[in-house]
Amino acid sequence: MLKGFKDFIMRGNVVDMAVGIIIGGAFQPIVQQLVDYVIMPFISGIFGEPNFNKIWTITFRGATMQPGFVITALVNFLLIAAALYFFIVLPMNKFNERIEARKKAEDDKAAETPADDVALLTEIRDLLARNSAANS
Repeated sequence: MLKGFKDFIMRGNVVDMAVGIIIGGAFQPIVQQLVDYVIMPFISGIFGEPNFNKIWTITFRGATMQPGFVITALVNFLLIAAALYFFIVLPMNKFNERIEARKKAEDDKAAETPADDVALLTEIRDLLARNSAANS
């Protein structure tokens, strides 16, 4: 029973996911500072508030709804997602594309150069053809 659990934990996907969660947790304060001190002050300059929390308030039969909180959370999510995409995912994809292109170039080069045994057989064939032409 423990062997199955160990196999599950040591699979690549679980370990990769754990590393991703840890990196995401470490990256979150950086993105939060970017949002809090760079982007939200810009929004504050436009709307007069540092966030959207109090921009729109609806009162209906004594109940107050503030959809601005949802908008603020949505903007934060989109900004964090964009930061992750542009600073982690996009560079990683470009890096992987370069690695794949390099591997493809190496494979193409290996396919162009015949193997040693094929080159030797080709040389033997050519020598036999020359000898038979000389004897004729």
